[in-house]
Amino acid sequence: MKRIIKQTGFLLMATIFSFQSWAQDKGIDVNVTVDKKNSDWYQQPWVWVAGGAVFILILVALLRGRGKKE
Repeated sequence: MKRIIKQTGFLLMATIFSFQSWAQDKGIDVNVTVDKKNSDWYQQPWVWVAGGAVFILILVALLRGRGKKE
């Protein structure tokens, strides 16, 4: 009886794995386009420089008054 249960379980698992691998079988469909004219705003170097400058100014403003205790 145990042998029949093991064989049935093996058959069921093999069937599930074969269906799973068959469902994932797809041809490679890759389309890559490189367009330098329409780049996003966050890819511009000046945006990163301006953002870093603003961050440093905010950081200095927050930490400047921290050491003064009257």
